[in-house]
Order: sequence, then C-alpha cells, then structure tokens
Amino acid sequence: MIKVFKNTGDIAEALAGLLFEMKKRPGNTHMHIALSGGNTPKAIFRYLTEHYGDKLADRRFHFWWGDDRCVPPSDDESNYKWAYELWLKPMGIKDENIHRVMGENEAENEAIRYTDTLKKHVKTKNGWPVIDLNILGLGDDGHTASIFPHCMELLNDEHWCAVAIHPVSGQKRITFTGEVLNHVQKTVFIVTGAGKAKMVKSVALDGLLQYPASHIRPLSGDLSWFIDEAAAQLLYIPF
Repeated sequence: MIKVFKNTGDIAEALAGLLFEMKKRPGNTHMHIALSGGNTPKAIFRYLTEHYGDKLADRRFHFWWGDDRCVPPSDDESNYKWAYELWLKPMGIKDENIHRVMGENEAENEAIRYTDTLKKHVKTKNGWPVIDLNILGLGDDGHTASIFPHCMELLNDEHWCAVAIHPVSGQKRITFTGEVLNHVQKTVFIVTGAGKAKMVKSVALDGLLQYPASHIRPLSGDLSWFIDEAAAQLLYIPF
C-alpha cells in the first residue's frame, strides 16, 4: 500500500496513529518497534516530541534498530543517538526498553550479541524474530537497513544480524538480515524528497529486483509506503 502525504509532518501524524493503535492492544505482551536513521526520521522524531510529548509512550514498547553504524553512541553518525535524544528520552522510555546496537564493540561480536539480545526478548516464528513494527528508509542506491546492492547475500543470510560494509566509505554496520525483515508483522517505508522519486518508483511500483529494498516482502503481507508528494511525483501518470 502506497500512501502519499503532503509533508513530513503529515507522515509523522500517520506514524503516531499507528503507535496509538498499538497502545490499544489489550494485555501485557511486549511490542517491539525497530527504528531507522537518516534526516527524515530525525524530523519525524522532533515532530513527535513537539506535538505528543510522552503521550505515545507505553511500558510495553521495546525499541530496536534495524541497522546502525559501528560508532559509539555519542557519535553524530549513530542512529541510536538521534532517536534517543530527539524522541525516546523526551518521551520517557525506560532504558531497559531501549536496545541499541553497541557500535563501539567489535563488529562481528556485536552482531552476535545483538542477536542474543533479540532472542531474550522477541518471540519467534519459523525460527526468526517477529518485530511488531519496522520503520525502514530507502537509500539512493535502493538499499534498506544496511543491505546494499553489493551484499545482496544478506537477504538470505542464515543469521539474524550481520556485519555490512558501506560500499563507499568502507564503514562497518550491523544490520538485520532479509529473513528478519520479512518476518516483521507490519513494515513501513518512510521516504521523502524529490531526490528519492526515481527509486521509489523503481522499488515501490516496479519492484525491480536489483535493488535490495524490492526484496522486502513481509510474510504478513502488511507493507506500507509513507511518502511525501515530492517522492511520489513519478508514481502519477500524466494525462
């Protein structure tokens, strides 16, 4: 499902709506939410804090990262840092409900440790963890999480988490692998800006398989695209 919004604020409102719906679930079962990094998530985190404060918080929510860079948590490149400072901390989420990638650790060991942490907290299906809500971005090269076109094998990796290498910088990252991404209950790609319009069409509409993001097809069938008008401009057929 592709949903087009006027701007980032409207996308943030839609995301807030999803979280409010999750809060309505009865019982004490934990709900697991995976976040992504980038400028659009930063803007969304700021919006949610400014407009909702702690209203979106729920003691049952546990937060994860679908990928993060192998940097300390204080580094400006850390996806965790911005989510925590801009949203999770102001919202009042307890530290024990926040499961960051420890990017300061040796990468291969951290992929194992993060997998073990998932195993302690998240229910499984077919031997894979089931995240309730995964918020993904879309790279200019069609990557999502940190599965890049040059490492498509991570889509079928037998491990829950793996080490990925950025194709330009050579920077190491920890990422969920393809089977983890496809066992998510609800997946939402959030994409903004005219610069992403061509890739949105290639992945969301055309499903071109040379791009990793085109392989994200959750078994639940619950896949949505929340995009702004600029990113959606090539989806419309002119009269």
